[in-house]
Amino acid sequence: MRDLWRMSDDPDTLLVPLKPLLADADIVLLNVEGAIGAGYAPRKCPRRAQNCYAFRQPVAAARALRAVAESSVVVGNVANNHSHDAGPEGLAVTRSHLRRAGVRVTGADTLATPVVAPSGDTIAVLGFHTSEDTPDARDLAAVYRHVKRAVDRYGIVIVTMHLGAEGENAQRTRDTTEIFLQKLDRGNPVAFANAALAAGATLVVGHGPHVLRAAEWRGTRLVLYSLGNLLTYGPFGLKEPMSRGAVACMTIDSAGVVSDAALKSTMQLAPGIVRADSTGRAARLVDSLSALDFPRSGVQVDSAGVLRARDAAKP
Repeated sequence: MRDLWRMSDDPDTLLVPLKPLLADADIVLLNVEGAIGAGYAPRKCPRRAQNCYAFRQPVAAARALRAVAESSVVVGNVANNHSHDAGPEGLAVTRSHLRRAGVRVTGADTLATPVVAPSGDTIAVLGFHTSEDTPDARDLAAVYRHVKRAVDRYGIVIVTMHLGAEGENAQRTRDTTEIFLQKLDRGNPVAFANAALAAGATLVVGHGPHVLRAAEWRGTRLVLYSLGNLLTYGPFGLKEPMSRGAVACMTIDSAGVVSDAALKSTMQLAPGIVRADSTGRAARLVDSLSALDFPRSGVQVDSAGVLRARDAAKP
């Protein structure tokens, strides 16, 4: 980092380029993909294992995540396949570090995390991933039940989903079960979104494929199937298109209507080196993938990154 980029690898330093993208947010939702902690942790991967990765971040990462948007409420999702990389105790430690830093945690259980916005409205967040640990994104009946319980209590619910195959060949979104590494059931993203929306979710945000995917409007509600890679470190592969990511911004009113939705494109020049992308390539990728995968409901993304309904965008 110092030799090639003249930068420190301190988490605060790595997150600096993201701060302008989040400065006007009331609530920031981040997917925290990796354990946080120090000291001994049980080995996850066998020696000389292939396609096995164990991610662990220093304790300072929790404070840095909180400081990325100092005037916002920051919610960290731990419903993903790497928050457990230091074992069950490591997940508990991760949650503890996040809470001590002032980051609200979601995705550790089936209960939604309520957040009070400056407007006084309460927005709840609930995370799922494909694991036999609760909550399992593949159990659609349970997804419906857990989301509906949150909607009945809080009204407005944002659901995150960490599912789908991974890598450069996983950019397309289809209504089918996706298999990763020829054997891992990584769920059906469209069926998951259908279950969450049927239960009353306002917004569904995907992450997990490590590439950008399509997005679609469901009336006044929105599904973002994958926002790609935002900021990674260590052995993540970052060749195109894995180097691309996006910050999704939107307004959710007290009636649960999503408006003013837009994507701010980002790119990683190297592990840990993220920049805002003035070319808007990530937004253009989402636009083209949405047209391919959801010709009727897919979003149309204009040159400013604004998400519009495809029919409404016609002259």
